[in-house]
Amino acid sequence: MTESLADIVAHRRTLIICGSGGVGKTTTAAVLAMHAARLGRSAVVVTIDPARRLAQALGLEELGNIPRLIDPELWDPAGTRLPGGQLSAVMLDAKSTFDNLVMKYASGPDQAERILSNTFYRNISSALSGTQEYMAMEKLYELHEEGENDFVVVDTPPSRNALDFLEAPDRLTRFLEGRVFRILSAPARRGMKVVNKAARLFLRTIARVLGSEVLEDTMDFFAAFEGMYEGFHDRAARVRELLDDEGTAFCVIASPRRDALAEAEFFARQLGTMDHPVSAAIVNRMHPSFVPSLAEATRLRAETLGSRQDPASIRLADLYANLAAFQDVAAREDAELGGLRELIAPVPLAKVAFLSDDVHDFATLQHLEENLFPESPSPVRQGA
Repeated sequence: MTESLADIVAHRRTLIICGSGGVGKTTTAAVLAMHAARLGRSAVVVTIDPARRLAQALGLEELGNIPRLIDPELWDPAGTRLPGGQLSAVMLDAKSTFDNLVMKYASGPDQAERILSNTFYRNISSALSGTQEYMAMEKLYELHEEGENDFVVVDTPPSRNALDFLEAPDRLTRFLEGRVFRILSAPARRGMKVVNKAARLFLRTIARVLGSEVLEDTMDFFAAFEGMYEGFHDRAARVRELLDDEGTAFCVIASPRRDALAEAEFFARQLGTMDHPVSAAIVNRMHPSFVPSLAEATRLRAETLGSRQDPASIRLADLYANLAAFQDVAAREDAELGGLRELIAPVPLAKVAFLSDDVHDFATLQHLEENLFPESPSPVRQGA
């Protein structure tokens, strides 16, 4: 039986959000976490979006690498949440997460300090491609291990590389088991004199390209890393298990724009090839059709009224013509959803109406929540 979005938010442990930029992905992630908190769950939303839109939407000046508990008076002023419900938010800091991981698996303070002060480490911990994605998974795993949150929503980067984090644990394992890692760490284990001729040639080539000082820093990092391999390897395996766990779900966010829907279809296909089928899909900013009749019937009504000469009929004809135009837009948008709807079937596709205001505070977040979960009691209406 296919789960509804409400079932996923109520029962899954992890929800990973994918989508292109500008489709309301970050605010939707916040709303899903907020709704889970309203159901009595301890929910946290994690963003690695550098625009920091989540902090603004949640009314916070800034977010950090440690979960920040949000005052229930902000998101549940009517007091309708079930017992135990709480909402937190995290802005991922890849370097701080990496530093904490090093300190966790180092044999002692000396080894940790040797790595943290290394120039090569400082570069890769903040700038190396893929580091952010891997640390996002580390933060996800950390939040689960702490046991303080039973629902974690991860907001991924707004790009086609957003799914790189799913491969990050395997990529780290391949690197630690790879030939380059073995060569660069061999001098520390066996001494330069016993390193084979091919390895020495490789190291001399690297020194000519990068410079001997850079190579020395790099080799010193790998020397300091000695003994930590098993810890990182095992951790990567546990992160992979979390991603494969039945408690983890994947949600694709889009808008009715053709480019956004193309990106959503791309994510859905990629997730399928990774054995992570889409569990939910949401299309934001849909124009409502307002009435069930076809645009042609509404336009015919406008023409009939317009043929009359009295001012009231003419004004009413203009309104009907405007309504027909809205119906045309709504019909075209719904037709554009056909490819995504077919791709994710039988998973239901949730549609959110185009809101009159930008989602920038808790009041508008609640409007979005009402659209996504229309059968749930509205905290706004109950508090009225």
